Amino acid sequence: MTAISPATLLELYESMVTMKLWDQTALRLLQEGRVLAGYHSGRGQEAIPAGGVAPLRRDDYLMYAHRGFGYTIAKGMSLAAMFGDLMANTAGATGGLGAGIPHFADPELGILGQGGTLGSCFGIATGAAFSAKYRGTDQVVVCFFGDGTANRGAFHESVNAAAAWKLPVVWICENNGYAVSVPVAESTAGRIVDRAVGYGMPGVRIDGMDVTEVYRATCEAVDRARAGEGPTLIEAMCHRFRGHYEGDPQVYRTEEETERLSALDPITNLAARLVADGIATEERLGELEVGVQDTIDRAVEEASSAPMPGPERIYEGLYV
Repeated sequence: MTAISPATLLELYESMVTMKLWDQTALRLLQEGRVLAGYHSGRGQEAIPAGGVAPLRRDDYLMYAHRGFGYTIAKGMSLAAMFGDLMANTAGATGGLGAGIPHFADPELGILGQGGTLGSCFGIATGAAFSAKYRGTDQVVVCFFGDGTANRGAFHESVNAAAAWKLPVVWICENNGYAVSVPVAESTAGRIVDRAVGYGMPGVRIDGMDVTEVYRATCEAVDRARAGEGPTLIEAMCHRFRGHYEGDPQVYRTEEETERLSALDPITNLAARLVADGIATEERLGELEVGVQDTIDRAVEEASSAPMPGPERIYEGLYV
């Protein structure tokens, strides 16, 4: 089992706190009319991007999903650039081209972007992994996707190719129990993790609300991929605390289900563990949160000062 140092635990905690406060700030900006597109909150699922991205190197590749922005936060992307994309202005990584829909990428950090349609991530991740193997590097690709997306045909095509060619890719399925409003039991036959057997690769189902469990499973999968042993499928069982989108009435959830979610919070649970184990005091964790919020506020200020793009922006980056 991968040992986790106190310093790493604090880093994971800070990463999740940043995701939570980013989410809260983005929701406020949405309510103020400063975010120009819809928003899919990642509140409750912070442990998966935090623990799933932390084992990566700077030059490893990342394909992220649409729920929240924890993935790119954990990979070290500029917060101001991320807010700029939400505001659709020139501070964003797309220079305003995304019209508020976050498809930001950062090649220097290995962030490949988000697919325009659910399921397109699989082919891109497989291609990036093939590139790393062809070039003889030891780079690894981590691809995040939801339980609903796992039912796209591209999943089979890509996972089969990655397994057959022993490509260095880690597939992380965030199973929060719903594809929008459809319960996974009504859309998916059997357990997603069991598909790994059919492709001849390891598969593991973990508690996606425990960042240490996510971190350990991903470390093992990344080490395996980097050693040339091929892909791994990780199914992280989790819960989202908000609706699929802002404004979602969530009529598909019972009141009892909603009420029990707070006890599963990966951030408060890790905070309690850090204090109980003497790794940090409540005061230190409080100071950390204040510092993170200050960093986020400054990023919002920086992004807000940028102008909107002119019409000439649509002609940039075109290829024929």
